[in-house]
Amino acid sequence: MKKELIICVVIIVFIVIMDIITQKYTIDSVETISNNLNELKNEIKEKNNEISSVGTNVDNLFSKWEYMHDKLAYYIEHDELEKVDVYLVGLKSYIQNNEESEAIEELDKCTFILKHIKDKQAFNVQNIF
Repeated sequence: MKKELIICVVIIVFIVIMDIITQKYTIDSVETISNNLNELKNEIKEKNNEISSVGTNVDNLFSKWEYMHDKLAYYIEHDELEKVDVYLVGLKSYIQNNEESEAIEELDKCTFILKHIKDKQAFNVQNIF
């Protein structure tokens, strides 16, 4: 009986520790990408009709997202991550075509999905039950 109790406690502690680690990584990743998206949004608004010049920043954003996506895919639903991918691809194409309002719309959608991912992964009573 004592062995089983110790094993159960070890498993529960392991699960809680892993949840804390994954939650911290999720929050850091989402905040990093969201901050980059906000900076990109400000640049787009400043450039007005010449938004194609922010293409290098979009490429940097893509490379950061790809790096984080690979790690987030271990424990987050792939549908949620695919939505972010779709909005980022749309953002890139709108920027290449100098379509400011559509690019900002894609930025806002991407930011919303990232916030949703962060909230969904939060360790709170609402998500437990």
